[in-house]
Amino acid sequence: MKDAKPAVFIVDDDSSVRRSLERLVQSVGLTAKSFASPKDFLQSVHGEELGCLVLDVRMPEISGLELQEKMAQGGILLPIIFISGHSTVPMSVRAMKAGALDFLQKPFDEQDLLDAVYRAIERCRHGQAQRKELKELQARIHSLTPKEHEVLGWVITGVPNKNIADRLDTAEKTVKVHRASIMKKMGAQSVADLVRMAEKAGIRPHRAK
Repeated sequence: MKDAKPAVFIVDDDSSVRRSLERLVQSVGLTAKSFASPKDFLQSVHGEELGCLVLDVRMPEISGLELQEKMAQGGILLPIIFISGHSTVPMSVRAMKAGALDFLQKPFDEQDLLDAVYRAIERCRHGQAQRKELKELQARIHSLTPKEHEVLGWVITGVPNKNIADRLDTAEKTVKVHRASIMKKMGAQSVADLVRMAEKAGIRPHRAK
C-alpha cells in the first residue's frame, strides 16, 4: 500500500459538475475517477482504495446519504466529502453523524474543497495503516498456543511469574518459557509493549478470583 496513489472518486449526476471537479482535482496532480450514479460507483470499487469520495447529496434512484449507508454496509471505507446545492441542516447533521468528513454547500470555494480532499486522503491513509497493523497483530496472537494465550492474560496484569505459576498450577520455569515464547511471537520488547498490543487487539487481562 506504500506505493498506492490516492484517487478522488466523484459521484454526481450533473455532467458539468463532474467535469469541473475532475479538472480541479487533476490540476493539483491527483487522479480523478467520476461516475454519473452511485450504482456505477459501487460496481467499480472493492473497498481497499486509497483516496476519498466527493459525493452529491441529491441524485435520482439512490441519494448520496443512501450511498453512504451502502458503503458502510459493504465495508467501503473511503472518507466522504458531501457537496450540495440545496441541503438542509438535518441532512448535513445526518451525513456528519454517519462519518462524513465534510459537507460543502454549492457553490463552494475550490480551495476549501481541495483542503477537504487532502484531509480525507490523510484520514484514509491513516485508517489503512491502522487496519494493517491490527491485522498483523491478530495474526501474531493467533500464533500463540492456548496455554501461551492464557499466560498472556496474566502477564499483562503485571503479575510476577511465581504468582502466575501458582494460579496455573505449574512450575515457575514453565511460565518463564511460555513468557519468552510470547514475547518472541508478539515481537514485544517489554511488558508495556504487550499491554499496548493486548489493548489494541481487545484482549482483557485476567482478574484474580
